[in-house]
Formats: sequence, structure tokens, C-alpha cells
Amino acid sequence: AAMPGLLLGDEAPNFEAETTQGRIRFHDFLGDSWGILFSHPRDFTPVCTTELGRAAKLAPEFSKRNVKMIALSIDSVQDHLSWSKVRGVGRHKGSLRCCLALKARGKAHTEQYSRPVGQISSAQPLTLSPCAQVFIFGPDKKLKLSILYPATTGRNFDEILRVVDSLQLTAYKKVATPVDWKPGDSVMVVPTLPDEEAKKLFPKGVFTKGLPSGKKYLRYTPQP
Repeated sequence: AAMPGLLLGDEAPNFEAETTQGRIRFHDFLGDSWGILFSHPRDFTPVCTTELGRAAKLAPEFSKRNVKMIALSIDSVQDHLSWSKVRGVGRHKGSLRCCLALKARGKAHTEQYSRPVGQISSAQPLTLSPCAQVFIFGPDKKLKLSILYPATTGRNFDEILRVVDSLQLTAYKKVATPVDWKPGDSVMVVPTLPDEEAKKLFPKGVFTKGLPSGKKYLRYTPQP
């Protein structure tokens, strides 16, 4: 039988693992921050190497957003340390941690990251699947977003940053972000908010986009 993976709203497994910066317990590592966990099939894979370099370059942007990053792979800490020396990967010291998944304590927990959609039989030894995953957790340790990529397609870190901005904005404001939204663009008022309350909550104004149906549910406001 396939092993179910994490669903949106699930609490992050509190696994323990050896990392390039010592042993961690995942919940302690996150603290009260947001967190992004990237899984990788193995160390020294070409696509993942470019991704780690990009993550290191964008580390200050993630830090400004109170986001901690951690990378999960099955290889040894020594391999992780060697891998992090690749030009661009280790440029920002302390910005990225590579985590060793294969530890007896926490094996069941890390399996939830390696089999997010049941694509690997539970009868197989624990290995990361031949794909790349992104998990974003809130300060409450709950899963807010997950994206599954084939190993041949590099992850778009500009999109991951955009998603973090949207998740953080919509977590604290009664708004949603429309298609292709970027920080600074207008946002949408959530449908559950009555018009009168919306006017009070968004003093910059609420405007409704006309639709052929005549229904007035596309309500926009400048980003609060």
C-alpha cells in the first residue's frame, strides 16, 4: 500500500536529523519562524545544485520574511558539506542547512516527506523519490503549501518567494491574491467579509469588477 503524504493543514513531523550545522529537531529548528523544506533526490545532482545556489543567493530575502530554509537529502553530512562548497551554494554562511534523512529516530517522519503523493511503495527502502518537493510551513508548524516537481525541472525560486508573500499576507489580512499577483498589486477581499465591514477594514477603498452575470463578488482593494 502507498504511504499517504502530508496534506495542507497537517502538522510538520517533528523529526530529528544530522545536518551541516549539527543535530536538529525540526520543530525546534523552526521556532516561531516560517519554514521551507526542499527535498532532493541526492547530493551532487545538477538541477538541485543550481537550486541550492539560487536559494543561497536569495537567503537575505527569505530572512527578511522570517523564513528558515532547510534542504533534505539521503546522503551523508560529509557529502552535504562538500556539496555546499559548490560556487554559489555556500556563499551565505548559515543561510541553508542540508539535512540527513536516513536516521533511525525519525524514519517514519521523514518518510512523509519522501512520499508526498504515494508515488513510492512502502515496501521499498526509504529513499527520496526521483522528484523535487517544496513544503512551506507557518509559525504554527502547519503545512501551508506543497509543490511537486519532476527531477528534470528546476524549481522557480522567484515563484516560491511570491508564494511566501501571498501566504504571509493572507494569513493576517482578510484578503486573497488573484492570478499572477505580485507584491504591491491590488488584492481581493475574501467573499465571507460583508461589504460594510470591508469598507471599514480597507480605508483605501474597495472596488468591484463588473461581470456579465451582474454578480458583485470580484472585490478588490489596494494591498494593505
